[in-house]
Amino acid sequence: MKKKILLFMTFLAFFGLLAGCSDNKKSVAQQANTADTWSSIKKRGRVIIGLDDTFVPMGFRQKDGNLVGYDIDLAKAVFKQYGIKADFQPIDWNMKETELRNRTIDLIWNGYTITPAREKQLMFSRPYMANRQVLVTKTDQNITSFKGMKGKTLGAQTSSSGASLLDEHPAMLKNYIKDKTPVLYDSFNNALMDLDANRIQGLLIDSVYAGYYISKEKNPDSYRITRGGFDGEDFAAGMRKGDKTLKKKIDQGLQNLANTGELQQINKKWFGNSDNSLIQPEK
Repeated sequence: MKKKILLFMTFLAFFGLLAGCSDNKKSVAQQANTADTWSSIKKRGRVIIGLDDTFVPMGFRQKDGNLVGYDIDLAKAVFKQYGIKADFQPIDWNMKETELRNRTIDLIWNGYTITPAREKQLMFSRPYMANRQVLVTKTDQNITSFKGMKGKTLGAQTSSSGASLLDEHPAMLKNYIKDKTPVLYDSFNNALMDLDANRIQGLLIDSVYAGYYISKEKNPDSYRITRGGFDGEDFAAGMRKGDKTLKKKIDQGLQNLANTGELQQINKKWFGNSDNSLIQPEK
């Protein structure tokens, strides 16, 4: 009889633990959707921004290890207005939304594309830059359209908006490539090295990255950028749905930078005369 009671108590404890785990998960999700953390961020004087530190030119490591990039400069300039230091935390890009939900970071700010799927999970700042997915190939491959990738190997970054577009619109590009499956990379750097070595014949990549990377090459004419049919996309900072004050502060901070001309200076520093900014000075 004692054994039966002990067994019954063990079952109760086990199912109680499962229920507790479920409640904890609900609690984390509920807090992410309701808690406004601006006062906490303001009190500690710093905001933690998650990023992929290989995403040139938005946020990346130089040879000396320093973290630089367009989004680095932009985020620092926004939070400087509020006396808050922007700290940048490299993360597994495949786990970015989980990192945000679990509060290990306060923001995702790293060439982060607004998509309907992402809008279900989090909240975005106002869009600040236009971007689109383009196909980069070597000129000597004579690939001038998405159809030109028929039977050839395509690279893409894991969990990128480009990888998502491939799945969402397979008729545009995915159905043409070898095995109808791209080679997925953790970073664009590795993908571009494979492109140069002809291990892949095409790379689906953000136009801002492609333009910056190719402009820095010794022989930029050896690359071809093909736009294809994918729609344009906008970059914005992603945050938890409860952080409404944080969103207001970022949105106003971006507009202030446009009004003072500092936004235009940051754009010129990283993209020269190519201006993809979506924020114009107020009249």
